[in-house]
Amino acid sequence: MISKKGNDFDIILITGEYYDDHPLSPAGVIARVLDAKGFLVGIIEKPETKQEYTKLGIPKLCFCVTSGSYDSMVHNYTPLKKRRFEDKYSSLTKIPDRAVIVYCNKLKEYFKSGTPIVIGGIEASLRRFAHYDYWDNDIRRSILFDSRATILVYGNGEKQILEIANRLKKEQTLKGIPGTCIISKNKDDSFEVIPPFKEICKDPVKFCKMQQAFSNDKNLAQEYDNNYLLQYRYPCYTTEDLDWIYSLPYTRKLHPNSLLKMAKFSIITHRGCIGECNFCALSLHQGERIISRSEENILKEIKQLTKHPDFKGYIDDLGGPSANMYGMDCKKCFSDNKNNRYQNTCLQCTKLDKSHKKLITLLKKAREIKGVKKVFVRSGIRYDLAMNSKEYIKEISDHHISGCLKIAPEHFSDNVLKLMNKDNSRFNEFLSLFNDLNKKKKQYLKYYFMIGHPGDDLNEVSKLHEIIKKKNLKNIEQFQLFTPTPMIASSCMYWTGLNPFTLEKIPVIYEYNTKKKIKRIFLDLKNKNRDN
Repeated sequence: MISKKGNDFDIILITGEYYDDHPLSPAGVIARVLDAKGFLVGIIEKPETKQEYTKLGIPKLCFCVTSGSYDSMVHNYTPLKKRRFEDKYSSLTKIPDRAVIVYCNKLKEYFKSGTPIVIGGIEASLRRFAHYDYWDNDIRRSILFDSRATILVYGNGEKQILEIANRLKKEQTLKGIPGTCIISKNKDDSFEVIPPFKEICKDPVKFCKMQQAFSNDKNLAQEYDNNYLLQYRYPCYTTEDLDWIYSLPYTRKLHPNSLLKMAKFSIITHRGCIGECNFCALSLHQGERIISRSEENILKEIKQLTKHPDFKGYIDDLGGPSANMYGMDCKKCFSDNKNNRYQNTCLQCTKLDKSHKKLITLLKKAREIKGVKKVFVRSGIRYDLAMNSKEYIKEISDHHISGCLKIAPEHFSDNVLKLMNKDNSRFNEFLSLFNDLNKKKKQYLKYYFMIGHPGDDLNEVSKLHEIIKKKNLKNIEQFQLFTPTPMIASSCMYWTGLNPFTLEKIPVIYEYNTKKKIKRIFLDLKNKNRDN
């Protein structure tokens, strides 16, 4: 049973977002997974007062705490560290700064029972080790220490929370659960030791060495005085796992203030990303490999949606972190060792099927389902991968976009792109093909760019400005000012001024006046393009 009322719960979820019974809601998914295995789950949304924290009593097994879909500091502040709630255009709802720490410490204050606290979600996941914090402009220790939680779940956490719940029910230890972190006095030889907290605070090179070691696919240990932060390598999620998770009976009932209103009838096709962008956290959260749902399972979900009383015939989005990575699972990259772990990277792998055949077949079958008027692809695509299949580009142009398709060139400077680990060599080719296919349909591209990334300076930004004008790219969706978020390689560059993989010095824009200047340059360009 999932409820926000009553008492005597097995597990109580504390979330910084409104609860939605929806497969895109972190709390919604975890609640459904636990409920499916017979655990009684209570949910407390966005608590502020003691009464709100304590209204469901003490759970039998544990509290679970998450900030939600966002790191609370990213949620609350702009890249220039201005509070978003001072921005009248912000649609975000208020949560406390460092929400996971606040929620956990309030639970410690209000409940003296010693009930275990499990933390998870994006904020906990990407602060599991020592990390550079942009808002403090300093190194913070693992969030496990400041939250005083019992255990941390990183990445997608369905398998982990079920294992935790079952062990707590049997009064067993929580040590050794794949996909979790704990604090321990000891470690064994299975752990790779990364530079300790006291060293990375003083030595930029040691900070870079720590960054190089980050991986979901290892047992990692980091020393803090007389303790170790231990990460147990990530569990193997499979197609069968995802099919089960997304087949649970989500009602898709949304809170009136939910941010998912425009995605109520979206469908997730896969997890993970093989893009390996240095500014993105996906590889250290969902993982560096694609895990796709089965075609049969996805089509079954679409058929079920056609019976939903609010469904009007439109699938809001069919995709994942990059929509056209569906089906790019690579079974040959699994090792044969007892842990069945991944061995190689995917992006340049010649064995990986990048033909988009599985995705094209899925899209064609989805749009033929009775009751479906249109299946939109709104989650964005990797156009460099899409160039491996002109048939795919034609398929989405003919049937799966409405007016525009969003892509992210990010930049056009070779220096900056190299530090981003992005390849724009096929941009002009894609642009030409898309325009040819969509000229009569009057459909167009929208672009995302990132400015202020390490490697950028006023000279590079001016070049980007000129190239955008020269290419006549008018439909700029967003110029994102780079925000250094925890654990990503680009944040390591920002903090140390070094490329963490070569240790070469790189230019970094630190001055806020310069950040504001480059932002104004591109806002003016965007406004002029809009006016034209």
